[in-house]
Amino acid sequence: MLLSRNSDDPFQKAGRPTYWLTRFLILRLLGLIYAVAFLVLINEIIPLIGSSGLLPLGIFLQRVSETLGSNSAGFIRLPSFFWFTHSDSALLILAWIAFILSCVVIAGYANAPILALLWIIYMSFVHIGQDWYGYGWEIQLLETGFLAIFLCPLVDMRPFPKRAPPMPIIVLFRWLIFRIMLGSGLIKIRGDEIWRNGTALYYHFETQPIPGPLSRWFHFLPHWILKMGVWYNFLAELVAPWFIFWPRIGRHIAGLVILILQIILIFSGNLSFLNWLTLLPALACFDDGFWSKILPPSLVKRAEKAEADAEGSRPMLATAWVITVIIAILSIQPVLNMISPSQIMNTSFDPLDLVNTYGAFGTVGQERLNVVFEGTMDSVADDSANWKAYTYRGLPDALDKRPPQIAPYQLHLDWQMWFASMSTADEYPWTLNLVWKLLHNDPLIVDLFARNPFPGKPPRYIRAVLYRYQFAEPGNSKGDWWEREKIDNWLPAMSVDDPRLIEFLKSYGWIH
Repeated sequence: MLLSRNSDDPFQKAGRPTYWLTRFLILRLLGLIYAVAFLVLINEIIPLIGSSGLLPLGIFLQRVSETLGSNSAGFIRLPSFFWFTHSDSALLILAWIAFILSCVVIAGYANAPILALLWIIYMSFVHIGQDWYGYGWEIQLLETGFLAIFLCPLVDMRPFPKRAPPMPIIVLFRWLIFRIMLGSGLIKIRGDEIWRNGTALYYHFETQPIPGPLSRWFHFLPHWILKMGVWYNFLAELVAPWFIFWPRIGRHIAGLVILILQIILIFSGNLSFLNWLTLLPALACFDDGFWSKILPPSLVKRAEKAEADAEGSRPMLATAWVITVIIAILSIQPVLNMISPSQIMNTSFDPLDLVNTYGAFGTVGQERLNVVFEGTMDSVADDSANWKAYTYRGLPDALDKRPPQIAPYQLHLDWQMWFASMSTADEYPWTLNLVWKLLHNDPLIVDLFARNPFPGKPPRYIRAVLYRYQFAEPGNSKGDWWEREKIDNWLPAMSVDDPRLIEFLKSYGWIH
């Protein structure tokens, strides 16, 4: 058998390496990530882009259609089921169908049609998700999900079917992790002096989008350790990728270096499912000889039996080679972008997001700015009024609030407000729609926050205040997690009958 626990060399098996266990792990992890992503959609898609959401889908599709000339042109540019129907019910039904299918994959049952359907449904949401779905990990999940379609048989759903994983697809997963890591490293080394001088982690854990429970501990580590963290990051992103295509030992070491970085990032913050998703193609660095030493013996025996009973499939292998050729051709632009001095991050070059360019934290902010929405029942809306804050689910607001563990779940409002805090409201016009809905105690929108300070009656005024936050020293006398100072009003106080607000919302078609 190609899998054996009794080999003298744990990294050397007779014959060519096999990837039954690798496929098993890749598909289970992909199912988990899909399940989380669709659960987020179930909980948030209606308040975000539903018919009465912050960025209503119907208005978006109409504007795209008018810009491109027709619905069919819009479909070609942004393929999505929702060009045919975009009711709130349709959004939820598709999200629920995909969530259930994701759970089936987690349970160990997957084939090409199931994975294709998950990919198509998620692409349908990403392409019409507007501001809420413009993150790099969305197209990364689409690229990953597309490759996974061809990793398993057309019909057989069993965890260990008769068809072995096609080697070309395993190589394509390695090509994906190569581009993810190298792209991230290059954008850092080109983008910010504090990466180049090794001080980026002096700030990152405090200023990242949504800190986690351990972020403050990381932030206050000695500076020499934080500098070592930067150099390790470059080891994982600029050096390790080049060993992904080496023989087994080099490939395994490179894979471990990458996995360790992703695990550290998982514990140090809340970067949605990005790091879990980046772990996935890195698993392709390891063959069954590696996994057989750390996975349960019963699972290894099932893989051994599958290898012994395996049957070849020329159509499956031929399809894998066709996909490889397509990916190779589509990789030209992403590679040219990656080696370009004007490299851009997280961009797709084809309508189906099959091969993309990636990168993260090309620049690191050196101060943390947060916008906090506040309401008051007072008749005079100045600084002397009794302002009460709408509490975020993840972003810092109250000084004694410990950063929660959110990831791999994603809070879209919190993420967008992290970006918005570094800009102006003019660049995030939907925040005015948010104000309007808070002034009406809209239950869908209020539920995006952790707490509504006006549960019985909506406030008379809403404003948004820009604060500068920083971690409080551990063990401080107040037991606070944060310190903050007010910078200015990000949005002025507005009431439900404010003519400026009403005119603005009408101009976007959000009210009539």
